[in-house]
Amino acid sequence: MDSSTDGARALGGTPIRVHQQPSMTTPTDISEPSGWRELMTPALATRFAFLCLGIWLNAADALVTVTLTPTIARDIGGFQYFGWAVAAFLLASIIAGAASGRVSLLMGLRPATALAGAAYAIGCAVSALAPDFFVFVAGRLIQGLGAGAVVALCYVAINTLFPERLWVRVYGAIAGVWGVATLIGPSIGAVFAEGGIWRGAFWFFGVQGVVFMVATFLMVKKSPPPEALTSRVPMAQLAVLTLGVTLIAAAGVVGSIWTAALLGAAGMASLALLLRIDAKAGGVLLPLSAGDLTRAAGAGYFVIFALEVATIAFTVYGPAFVQALHGASPLVAGYVITAIAAGWTVVAMATAGVQNHDGLMIRGGATLVVAGTVWGAWAVAQGSTLTIVLAMILMGSGFGASWAFVAKRIVASLPEGERPLGSSAVPTAQLIGGAFGAAAASAVAGALGFADGVEPGNGAVNGLTLFAAFIPVSLAGWLAAWRLGGLKPAQG
Repeated sequence: MDSSTDGARALGGTPIRVHQQPSMTTPTDISEPSGWRELMTPALATRFAFLCLGIWLNAADALVTVTLTPTIARDIGGFQYFGWAVAAFLLASIIAGAASGRVSLLMGLRPATALAGAAYAIGCAVSALAPDFFVFVAGRLIQGLGAGAVVALCYVAINTLFPERLWVRVYGAIAGVWGVATLIGPSIGAVFAEGGIWRGAFWFFGVQGVVFMVATFLMVKKSPPPEALTSRVPMAQLAVLTLGVTLIAAAGVVGSIWTAALLGAAGMASLALLLRIDAKAGGVLLPLSAGDLTRAAGAGYFVIFALEVATIAFTVYGPAFVQALHGASPLVAGYVITAIAAGWTVVAMATAGVQNHDGLMIRGGATLVVAGTVWGAWAVAQGSTLTIVLAMILMGSGFGASWAFVAKRIVASLPEGERPLGSSAVPTAQLIGGAFGAAAASAVAGALGFADGVEPGNGAVNGLTLFAAFIPVSLAGWLAAWRLGGLKPAQG
């Protein structure tokens, strides 16, 4: 669902624009043969494996955790707050991605990347040792900081560890890591869940984080200090974003419905404040036109944000409903929900060559997402396992059909100087949507009485309400997509 199109998915990570650092090894002196054979030569194969490990930590982590969440909730409680864990991870990824460029310039790429790996490993340890759910959320927050920085800095490393003639192949191969994670991530989670050792999953990934940290000192050469620092971290924007997600998440724990409504409204208002602050700062986190829904960029970013908000609840709470109401094992429940990612990947690959039909793909894809959301709301709560799988595939297919074309129209509408930021803001908008949506899903779950998990008695009716609550948001995204699809490519 959270870029190269394959990377930007709620169930995975995303490449984030960072400032490149001209140090490390210099492989440009490697001569022919070019292509996959060259990439697998001893000189480059270890570097490639190092990058794949970094991407894997982010891609597989989310998919494994999706499978584990119902088991974790039964052990340490906090079911109604599970959206917090997802929101914390995504929010931390945004912060890490925005700050990693400057950190790499201040510290050098090698120590910055090693620090990111260490943060990820520490977060895994905190999650593994968590005595209650709130400590678990703290662990996921630290993991998100590490994972977001690892992915961002790995994309810097692509351009410095490999000759330019291999960049496209490396990017393509890394996209394959996401596909592998989609295939085997739920299986890994199920092994630990069904064995009653969910904490072991976090130790398993924590060890991999340590391996990545150690490998950094072997793969990445020490770099000289920078002559000048030109990047800046959008501290005010990130603070407002954090406040907004926190306010929405808090709406699920207050007793009064009016207080909850006020907190939710304040959280959404913070998003408007974020856009205003960023525009006044000259567009650091998002392009200047990101807040103008009458322009292509603003409409496009809203499509991405709204559709992510509308669908993230299935990722957060879907596995628990599939297990409780349909008697599925953790393995089956994990694969049922990650069918979203499978549908996305297959359709994105199938439609990659479509030319001169951008508007049709944008409108058609958004329509499929809305249809999948409506169908999924009913299917998860009251349908069969097969209908849930079909709904998730439909939803993911909509993202796969439209995502690249939405991004293309956004970037094409921007001035030349804003296009690099415009491209990196596509996954950022999705991460923001995921964080807000996960927090909102947690608030709705709390209001519907899911504090202790899903039971057959309350799951069918209240579950339908939980997922259907986000249908209006998907319709708002669909309206923006319809307008965006009707714009000529030059408009913006």
